[in-house]
Amino acid sequence: MAGETQITIMGNLVDDPELRFTPNGHAVAKFRIASTPRTFDKQANEWRDGDGLFLTVTAWRSLAQNIAESLARGNRAIVHGALKQRSYEDRDGVKRTVYEIEAEDVAPSLQRATAAITKTTGNASNGQRGQQQPTGGYGAQTQQHPQNDQWNTGQQQQQSGWGQQQQRSSDEPPF
Repeated sequence: MAGETQITIMGNLVDDPELRFTPNGHAVAKFRIASTPRTFDKQANEWRDGDGLFLTVTAWRSLAQNIAESLARGNRAIVHGALKQRSYEDRDGVKRTVYEIEAEDVAPSLQRATAAITKTTGNASNGQRGQQQPTGGYGAQTQQHPQNDQWNTGQQQQQSGWGQQQQRSSDEPPF
């Protein structure tokens, strides 16, 4: 929406995403993300952690379901969305203010992990999911006849999931 404060944060999920459904059947996921700045102390010759920033992230509809199926506590993720401020009174009558992100997009960080991307189909906004289909993009497996494939080495490559290593033969390059 126009006029909202947009924010992008990179950090680690503090808890597993919690997926719920509204009475109208819309999916909503909620999780917390922590981002901690690190600075190098030249005098001590070591890295030091700064104060951590903990934000609650809310996502809706198909994004919510994709988050719940793809991410877990400890995963590093990138979140982009609108920064929201909410005020309330706690049980003791003290007024409190919290900051949250309403996510527009969430992605796993590939800095220290791998992910297999699949395209979802179906109407995910009301909790109905279709079969996941390969995107057909770079690296997608297609139905080809091996004898017609100029790149065929006779070896099968395993699909890798979040955080899993692919199996390679010893004569394959490491890239």
